Amino acid sequence: MDIKMKRTYRVVLVLLALVLALSLAFAGCSSQNDAAAYVVSIAQTGETESGESEFTVTYSDGTTSTFTVKNGQNGEDGQDVTAADLYEEYKKQTGDESITYAEFLEKYLDITVPSDNSAAIASILRSAVRVYSEYRTTEYSSSGWGGAGVRPVDTVGYSMGGGVICEMNDTYTYIITNYHVVYSTDANEDNGSNIGRSFHIYPYGSSETPVNTGTQDEDGYDILDYGSSAVECEYIGGSASLDIAVLRASTEELLAVNDSVAEVTYADGYTVGETAIAVGNPEGEGMSVTEGIVSVDSEYINLSTDGTTRSHRSMRIDAALYEGNSGGGVFNEDGELIGIANAGDGTDQNINYAIPVSVARGAAENIIAGYEANGEATGVTRPTLGVTVSISNSKYVYDSQTSSGKITETVTVSEVTENSIAAGTFALQAGDVLTAFVINDTEYQIDRSFEVNDLLLTVRAGDKIAFKYERDGTDGVQTTAQYTLLASDFSAVA
Repeated sequence: MDIKMKRTYRVVLVLLALVLALSLAFAGCSSQNDAAAYVVSIAQTGETESGESEFTVTYSDGTTSTFTVKNGQNGEDGQDVTAADLYEEYKKQTGDESITYAEFLEKYLDITVPSDNSAAIASILRSAVRVYSEYRTTEYSSSGWGGAGVRPVDTVGYSMGGGVICEMNDTYTYIITNYHVVYSTDANEDNGSNIGRSFHIYPYGSSETPVNTGTQDEDGYDILDYGSSAVECEYIGGSASLDIAVLRASTEELLAVNDSVAEVTYADGYTVGETAIAVGNPEGEGMSVTEGIVSVDSEYINLSTDGTTRSHRSMRIDAALYEGNSGGGVFNEDGELIGIANAGDGTDQNINYAIPVSVARGAAENIIAGYEANGEATGVTRPTLGVTVSISNSKYVYDSQTSSGKITETVTVSEVTENSIAAGTFALQAGDVLTAFVINDTEYQIDRSFEVNDLLLTVRAGDKIAFKYERDGTDGVQTTAQYTLLASDFSAVA
C-alpha cells in the first residue's frame, strides 16, 4: 500500500533527518540500564492554531520529543511526500540497506487505519449538491382536441442529479455535474441545444424539492418554486463526449444558504482496490452515500448522452449507484475526488461507472477557462497534434516496496498527419515510442495511451509542449523541439 502522507502524516524529509539525528544522539547516550534508546514511533498528536501538524516522537526509554510541520510543504518544492520517500531518506541517513519497507513502516511510523470512513464522508458532504435542470417541453393529451386524437400541451419538466463544488472564489462558485443531467432530448428551448433553461442546486442537508405553483408564466408554462434553500445557477459549458458540464452560482448566495460548503479536494489519481465512496441524489429522494472499491481503473463504455452513441473512458466501481446519482462525486478514503459518477449496469448493481478524475478535472477547468476568456458558455477544447498511436506490451507492474501496482503499456506512434505539429515541429515518425509529454518544462511520464489526451485538456494557448521519445531503440531517449500552442491549434471536443 502506497501510503500518501496527506491526512495522517505530512512529515518532510528535512524533519525526518532531524528525528533520525535525535535518535542517533539518544543511541549514543546511556540510560539507567545502560541501554541505547531508539525511536519507537512517530505519530501525529495534534494541530496548532496556525494549522501546522504536531508530531510526537516516542523513544524506547519512554521519553518523547515533538515537532511541527507546515502541511504540504517540505521547504523546497512544496510537495507532499509519501512513506516511501521517508523510507529512502531513512536508508540514506543511516546507511541501513537491509531494512525492508514493511519493517520501516512497522518500526517507525505509527500508522493507523480508521475502522470507518465517517470522518472523510463528513468532509465530502460539504462539497456535495443536488442539481435540477429545468426545461420546457410538450406533452400530448389523448382527448380534448376537437373531441378526438391528441393535442399538444406545453409544460415544464426537469432532470435531476448530483454535483460537486469544484472551485470557489469570492464572487463565483463552480459545480461539476454530468452533461446528460443538464441536457434533455425532450427540451424545446429556443437555445437550439436542448440544454435546460434554468438550473438550481441544493447543498447537502436541504430537504426542499421543486414544487409546481399552479401558476403560469406569460408564455403559458408552469412556474416551479424551488424554495429558500435552492441557489440558482447558470450553465457555462459542457461536453457531450466527455459527459461533463459546469454550472456557476453566486458564492454570496450559496454561503447565505449554507456557510459550511467547501470546494472539493482532487486526488492525484487512484488505484484498483482502493475505497470508492459515491455521493448522489438517487431517485431524487435526497443525497445519500454508498461505498465500494475501484474495480477497473480504465475501460471504455458506450453511452448515448445527446442522442449520439459515443465511447467514454471510465473507471469501474462496485459502489451502488441509482438513477439520480449521475453527476455526483466518487471519493477515496481521504475524501479526495477520484471521479464523477455517470453510468451503471442495470442488470448488475455491482458494475457502475465514473468519469476518471483526470478527465473530470481537466474538462471542468477547461470549461471555466473558456468561459472566462469568451464571456459565454463554451465547450471543451483540445489542441490537435496530428499523431495517432498504438499500444503494445500491456502489463501489470507491482512495486514490492510500496505494495502497490499499475498497468503500463508501450505507446508507439503509428501515423503522423502531414503538415501537423507532430510532423513539423516535433518531427515524429511512425515507430517512435513516446515516453513523456512535456508541458512548460514539466515532464509527465507516459505509461498509458490515454494520458496524453487527458493532459491535453489542461493546456492553453501560449503553453509550450514537447514529447520525449525513443527511436529504433538505439539512441536512447530524445526530446522533440518545443512548440508554443496557438489559439488556432485548438478545436472543440464535441
